[in-house]
Amino acid sequence: MTDIHDTVPPVGAPSAEAAGTDVTVEFAGEYVTVPSGTRFTIGREGDLALDDNRFLHRHFLSIEQAGGLWWLVNIGSRLAATVTDTEGRVQAQLAPGARLPIVFGVTTVVFSAGPTTYELSVHTAQPAFQATAPEHLGDGESTIGAVPLTPSQKLLILALAEPMLRREGTGMSELPSSAAAAARLGWSITRFNRKLDNVCDKLDRQGVPGLRGGVTSSATNRRVRLVEHAVASRLVVRDDLAMLDDPAAHDNDDAADAARRKEDG
Repeated sequence: MTDIHDTVPPVGAPSAEAAGTDVTVEFAGEYVTVPSGTRFTIGREGDLALDDNRFLHRHFLSIEQAGGLWWLVNIGSRLAATVTDTEGRVQAQLAPGARLPIVFGVTTVVFSAGPTTYELSVHTAQPAFQATAPEHLGDGESTIGAVPLTPSQKLLILALAEPMLRREGTGMSELPSSAAAAARLGWSITRFNRKLDNVCDKLDRQGVPGLRGGVTSSATNRRVRLVEHAVASRLVVRDDLAMLDDPAAHDNDDAADAARRKEDG
């Protein structure tokens, strides 16, 4: 997760294309168009009045244009918002006084005020960000190849990443414990920890940092790093969650695990 404390909009007049592009805000199934050149406020009051919640700022967020881009700005003084794209490539904390460019086709914004959590999305028809294909070497192989996961390894990651995959903007505080994830899969905690060791060792050999255990590396930090990497690199995606509906049907690779461990030495 990236903490954004201050991002200065680029200098220069908006391009003709950006200046003529509206964005749309969706909240609770209602859509509101933000015309180009206007400033749109969100909070207890404003252009989008969310709720009569005394924990929520009167004006918490604004959407406005600068430097040829639309920006999401935290104009509150206490609350932060989690901003993500729907593909899991970016997750950022928008602190008070900070701003982020709205560059994705759909940007999800999640925040809590007191006991209530809110979720809204910002849609733009002409996103500045366009996904690119992975870089390839001359021999046709990817620069960093895909990491092959056995079905049980994928199940383990899904059990840990389920809250984040089901709801964009969910923070690492929702990460389940090893015991809870093992129970979700119907595994013993011993088996879960063994599988966790296996998948962390595999990714560590691929150069993913923060997954090797040790005196200074807590179990929680290792699980957090595993989920961060798996979601960001799309080792697991929302469509994979169907595997958790019947884990036993996909959990058939103990023999394959044993063979791979023997092959790895």
